[in-house]
Amino acid sequence: MMLVTTRKTFQLISCALLAMGLHMQPTQASEEEMPIFKEIPTQFIAALGDPNATSGTGAQSWGLWRQDPGPRGVWLSLFPVLQATGGHGPGNWEFDDNDWWLDENGLIMEKPEFSLPPGKYLVTGDREVTAMLTVHSADENGEVNWELNKGAKLYDVTHLPCRSARYTPVTSDKLCSPSNAPKSAFRVAPGTSMPQVDGCKKQDYSVLFVVAVAVDS
Repeated sequence: MMLVTTRKTFQLISCALLAMGLHMQPTQASEEEMPIFKEIPTQFIAALGDPNATSGTGAQSWGLWRQDPGPRGVWLSLFPVLQATGGHGPGNWEFDDNDWWLDENGLIMEKPEFSLPPGKYLVTGDREVTAMLTVHSADENGEVNWELNKGAKLYDVTHLPCRSARYTPVTSDKLCSPSNAPKSAFRVAPGTSMPQVDGCKKQDYSVLFVVAVAVDS
């Protein structure tokens, strides 16, 4: 697969497509410490947490896109068309006006799968670091712990050009609609926050590329 490099093309595609041509260079670990990994078509984690953390809690709130949501997204300007289809996007994903997602280009995306299955993943931000992410099973309170190996930080495995945010109504009687999104705010610059939308609460998520998953030996 080929990494797209022209600026014009880059602005018209999902940042997730940049996962093509990833650097498979895990942080150093001995063979005894590393499980066997199987390379997979790139998946995408929507993660929450302190960018400087190497481990933490709250992974029950992380999501997973098993395929690139960008090509299946709908431009904000085409939201009336999405409405006219009954909220069915490309690939038959369903738009939820009480819980919807935008990417940095101004594409309305399908929701990720919640929550992230427990296991070990090789994750990267397509920069210097590829690390092993361990997602533990939920405890008796439903809390899910996560950790990165060899001191890698969440920031190190975040793909900065990818911006992703979840929008939900401020109150039950408040309209939270993509129609209110400021189209002039897109494309959102790498590492910056997604725009606020009138009537909505916003939650920014970091995006991690998953390039391999651990398998039983």
